[in-house]
Amino acid sequence: MGEAGIWWLLAGAAIAVELVTGTFYLLMLATGLVAGALAATVGMALAGQMLLAAAIGGGAVAAWRWGRSQRPAPMPASSNPDVHLDIGDTVHVARWNADGTASVHYRGAQWTAIAADPGGASSTGNFRIKEMRGNRLVIEPF
Repeated sequence: MGEAGIWWLLAGAAIAVELVTGTFYLLMLATGLVAGALAATVGMALAGQMLLAAAIGGGAVAAWRWGRSQRPAPMPASSNPDVHLDIGDTVHVARWNADGTASVHYRGAQWTAIAADPGGASSTGNFRIKEMRGNRLVIEPF
């Protein structure tokens, strides 16, 4: 088996391990191994093949990591409307308890609600669900 065949086997093994483990970085390294196979096919020296494979694979990993670091941080699950579909809905507060909680009727059940801003626990009326902490609704005025 020639050098190109070894490179192709290594690339295939990296892809197979990536499919089992789910690490996207192995796919990036496999692109470097494919570049090494193509370099071997055109007759490049072994040192050049290794340098090209390392540059392409390492560069792809570095570019992927840099791209991921530029994205904004995901919202915490407790205030993410994609996780809790109740966020953004309205509830009506008839009265506040002395401990800063309120009992609200929402979706056919009684819930304990707390104010997002502790100073807002004095007014009554309609509030928007801002976050869910355990089995408590964190609410804020409109």
